[in-house]
Amino acid sequence: MPDVASSNQTPAGGSRGAGVRADAARVLDAVMHRGRSLKAELSTAQSRIDDGRDRALLEAMVMAALRNRADYEATLKSWLPRPLGQRDNDLRALLYAGLAQLDAMGLPSHAAVDATVEAARVLKRTHQAGLVNAVLRRATREPLVRADAQAGWPQWLLQRLRADWPEDIEAILHASRTSPPMWLRVNRRKVDRDAYAAQSREHGMDVQVPEHPVDALLLETPVAVSALPGFGDGLVSVQDGSAQQIADAFTLKAGMRVLDACAAPGGKTAHLLEREPGLQVIAADIDARRLRQVSEGLQRLGLSAQTLIADATQPDAWWDGQAFDAILIDAPCSATGILRRQPDILLHRRAEDVAALAGLQSRMLAALWPALAPGGTLIYATCSILREENDRQIEAFLRRTADARLEPLDAIFGRDTGFGHQRLPGEDGMDGFFYARLQKQ
Repeated sequence: MPDVASSNQTPAGGSRGAGVRADAARVLDAVMHRGRSLKAELSTAQSRIDDGRDRALLEAMVMAALRNRADYEATLKSWLPRPLGQRDNDLRALLYAGLAQLDAMGLPSHAAVDATVEAARVLKRTHQAGLVNAVLRRATREPLVRADAQAGWPQWLLQRLRADWPEDIEAILHASRTSPPMWLRVNRRKVDRDAYAAQSREHGMDVQVPEHPVDALLLETPVAVSALPGFGDGLVSVQDGSAQQIADAFTLKAGMRVLDACAAPGGKTAHLLEREPGLQVIAADIDARRLRQVSEGLQRLGLSAQTLIADATQPDAWWDGQAFDAILIDAPCSATGILRRQPDILLHRRAEDVAALAGLQSRMLAALWPALAPGGTLIYATCSILREENDRQIEAFLRRTADARLEPLDAIFGRDTGFGHQRLPGEDGMDGFFYARLQKQ
């Protein structure tokens, strides 16, 4: 993230700083109270903002408010003489945005309070601007009320985590509400990783060069994509370290025929081609709109692949019968490993969704396995931490698939579950992720 505080310097009488905070309240209201998608609402709101610093400030406020929603709910319950009703949903959202600025983001209190109070007027809450001012002024003087670590989590999910990861649940809860670092993937076809790290440092970025993944750089303090040297020229992409490790699970050779079955938005397709541009890659996805993102990303990076609108559970409708040497199934999942990036999952995901997703994952594995050549490799991956979608999914597949063999992965992929490797959120600074490597006999 860029210097979000710099977007906060508009005087209270001005409209820019107040407008961004009003936008944050509208996004939070839609997500928290009307079941709307965080990604969609944030994207729409940001598309109306010209200044990159203000777009970054909007995102930072919304994300911080959602990650710390339980604390802010507990604080308002303690501090307000009576609870806010449904008619005050946008006011509640604005207060969350205000508390996020002072608490999680640590913005200068004077400007944050003044602009948020002014935002109440933008939202036509002029009669409650005094309340906003009082709550936020108190937050500058007193510590907030902290909720229990499990507050804000649905009980069904807590029960799953206790069953699946009894010794790790506290670490999972903590990591899932922590702001993630920014992982970069250097395009080795265009620039050496160490050279790009040096170039980034010349631009004032505190870049770390981890041992793994081998194409990765790490920024503890995120910056705007536009600030990354050579981003538009395809030198670098933004991709979490866990997702980058999928390429490490393959042994790639020029001429191999590869299927990325759930390719959008395209980061993994691109990484495979950066590793070995001589691959014959089909990047398939059921969503035509998101598949366009794949093409746009490949064009920026100077790479090419065949893109195909396709349902991975129905290969008879699109597969030409020529076997693939390698298949990647980065399967749709509960996304419980990336809650720190998509905190609205805690609001919107339901227990029955997991069973439906597990069924879809199972159908994908069964449908695509016949398309893999003998001796070929299939990588199954999810950004879930639920065993039903991960090691139990692979265990069941191996039981019913006589010509499938689980191949070992090493410790860089996380903990060995017996049927694949699992990284939990925050481990090695990365997102929660599961990997299994299968070979066809």
